[in-house]
Amino acid sequence: MNDTSDKGRLLEQLRIDRNEDESPERLPWIAAGALALLVLIGAAFWWWRGSGTVFEVQLSTAALPMAAGSRATAVLQATGYVTARRQATVSAQITGKLTEVLIEEGESVQAGQVLARLENSSQRAQLAEARAQLAATRARVGQYTSELEQARRDLVRQQDLLARRLVAEQAVEAARTQVESLTAQLAAQRETVHLAQAQTHSAQVQLDYTTVRAPFAGVVIAKAAQVGEIVSPLSAGGGFTRTGIGTLVDMDSLEVEVDVNESYLNRVVPGGPAEALLDAYQDWTIPAHVIAIIPTADRGKATVRVRIGLDEKDPRILPDMGARVSFRAGVDAGGSPPAVAGVLVPASAVVQRNAASVVFVADGARARAQPVTVGQRFGDLTQVEGLAAGARIVRAPDARMSDGASIREEGA
Repeated sequence: MNDTSDKGRLLEQLRIDRNEDESPERLPWIAAGALALLVLIGAAFWWWRGSGTVFEVQLSTAALPMAAGSRATAVLQATGYVTARRQATVSAQITGKLTEVLIEEGESVQAGQVLARLENSSQRAQLAEARAQLAATRARVGQYTSELEQARRDLVRQQDLLARRLVAEQAVEAARTQVESLTAQLAAQRETVHLAQAQTHSAQVQLDYTTVRAPFAGVVIAKAAQVGEIVSPLSAGGGFTRTGIGTLVDMDSLEVEVDVNESYLNRVVPGGPAEALLDAYQDWTIPAHVIAIIPTADRGKATVRVRIGLDEKDPRILPDMGARVSFRAGVDAGGSPPAVAGVLVPASAVVQRNAASVVFVADGARARAQPVTVGQRFGDLTQVEGLAAGARIVRAPDARMSDGASIREEGA
């Protein structure tokens, strides 16, 4: 019995009393642990909200508006076609049958060069007749001139005889009348000479019309008639009469015409720099400039035509080729590039953070907030200072993006 009671007392001493209060010395440690846990939870939440979120972004490059030896930043692009300011379908000025056609497609011709000839026997005959008539009238002028000189000498003799009372007064009057009559006839004959000269000139012009010449230097792009065909300046004879012999284009007058949407017309400056890219030569950029904005709009397409001059001429540039034009930063009234400081970035890249204008610069997989000073606006682009040219920036930062945020470029 004693052994049993001793074991019971021992077990009673080893039993833990769970209703016993915690020791007061342990409470500060418990509070400190809870506070540290809360700090860790907050830091984890901040990391998840900021750096933990990976933003998919579009990147753009900050570029100089205009730099010596480099191209200006494009503020607008438009498509159009190569056109010729001087282009003509050459035809004869009279109706006739072609006896010679001296041109072929692709041939270069000079101003005044003979392109074709018409049958001209009738015109030659008319010219010969007019020249003969002119010669006859000139001969009659000579005849009347001689007769007038003789009549004047006779009048002088008659006046001398009348002074010596050897002839009657009537003889002197008759001689004077003869002089006046021949003077009038000579004047009329001289006017006839002028008429004959005009007729001769008219016949010569008609003969010249049978020779078709180039109105300006250019390249033949179409040959429309052959020897033996009838050509006419007017459409006649149904489908058997040609109205043109060939088409010439002055290659030095080639330019580009593009249609610009009305909404973006304010980005086009007359005289401003541009670049043209032909669809046929995608790797060849042609320096250009804005010639003029055509002062009329197409209400159906809501566009305005703009003429673009090409600063370089090249045989590869052909009429009606498709072209794409990039309009660059404009020029001032003196024709020189604008004095723009800083770089150009998309306007959507500039955002507000803590009451300051910033852009987010891509630094590897992180976006770094870069404070900038905002300047002039060029369409969808904005001039900013405080950013290096060539920097890769986020085009449209998310509202939650902050300095150091994780980014990934779309499509990467």
